Amino acid sequence: MRVLVIGSGAREHALCLSLAADPTVTSLICAPGNAGTAAVAEQRGVDPMNGPAVAALAAEVAADLVVIGPEAPLVAGVADAVRAAGIDCFGPSREAAQLEGSKAFAKDVMHAAGVPTAAARVCVDEAQAAAALDEFGPPYVVKDDGLAAGKGVVVTPDRAAALAHAVACGRVVIEEYLDGPEVSLFCLTDGSAVVPMVAAQDFKRIGDGDTGPNTGGMGAYAPLSWLPVGLTDEIVRTVAQPTVDEMARRGTPFAGLLYIGLAMTGRGPRVVEFNARFGDPETQVVLALLESPLGALLQAAATGTLAAHPPLQWHDGSAVTVVLAAANYPDTPRVGDVITGAEQTGIIHAGTRRRHDGAIISSGGRVLSATAVGQTLAAARERAYALVSRVELEGGQARSDIALRAERGEISV
Repeated sequence: MRVLVIGSGAREHALCLSLAADPTVTSLICAPGNAGTAAVAEQRGVDPMNGPAVAALAAEVAADLVVIGPEAPLVAGVADAVRAAGIDCFGPSREAAQLEGSKAFAKDVMHAAGVPTAAARVCVDEAQAAAALDEFGPPYVVKDDGLAAGKGVVVTPDRAAALAHAVACGRVVIEEYLDGPEVSLFCLTDGSAVVPMVAAQDFKRIGDGDTGPNTGGMGAYAPLSWLPVGLTDEIVRTVAQPTVDEMARRGTPFAGLLYIGLAMTGRGPRVVEFNARFGDPETQVVLALLESPLGALLQAAATGTLAAHPPLQWHDGSAVTVVLAAANYPDTPRVGDVITGAEQTGIIHAGTRRRHDGAIISSGGRVLSATAVGQTLAAARERAYALVSRVELEGGQARSDIALRAERGEISV
């Protein structure tokens, strides 16, 4: 099977590593890729947002399967262009990807499907936003309705800051605050069947102790030993399957990866958000534990045969990933700095590129992530931080407490 992966981040590097290990994948191409994907896949240049260009590249390389990694191309309809060319594609259509592209649309689908989620109001001006903030009270949760690279959400006790964010965004969803630990659950679907993966937890804030502004994610770990037995099945039954069924009922079936972000509240699980693709940094830890070949799994989701796919097999133990971000991130990051130690096994690249002289340099906010597995969470965590310690990036930022509370047994539902 010839597979073309579209994207250039850590998610795409992690996908390429897993696909390269699949014996059924005979050829692997990544476009445009980064300094890490170049080590395991042929690199090709393409604009990921240009549907006809992606479809033409897929035809040129005779791809059997195209895997679209990032959310923006999915929301732009790139998967539709690939399928229109007669090539199998893993990733939802433009209309189905609105589950991530519009928070308001996702809330409407959840309401119609009876999915448990936070009460919310869609606001388009300052007066509506002020009224919603007063209705729900602090801490205030304000979400940009559109795509914002994981940084469009503000959670703050400061009403003025919340209102300012709402005004700056224009159209927002303001909702009640959900307490309790958060969980990320990836569910593969072909538009009908749903297959869950192992649950993970990520860390959105830039600083230790969940301080500072939101980021795209500073680390993750899996599995979650503190989750109640049977919770994954419950989430499939009450969230994933009803959502997939509702999308099919609307005539816009969702096929690809449904990422469910949950809060484990005192009233039970509540959906915080949907994404329409593999999440970063959770992908790094989930795929590190996946034993089943990834290529056949993604192809089954793309071709409507997921119900016939064998049950997923998982490695024992735990996985931890720690993100190393550039100086000044999550504001405008400093780029162009030389990175050493980035070619270790376990380093997954995101914002990197190889300079003309062969040096690997930073090219984005989240530069790379160090991913390790171990028989215990403590062992995986120790190995991940050992990897980070051997990477040098001037001004680089990494949290020191990824998975620490879980290791200490301090998280409970």
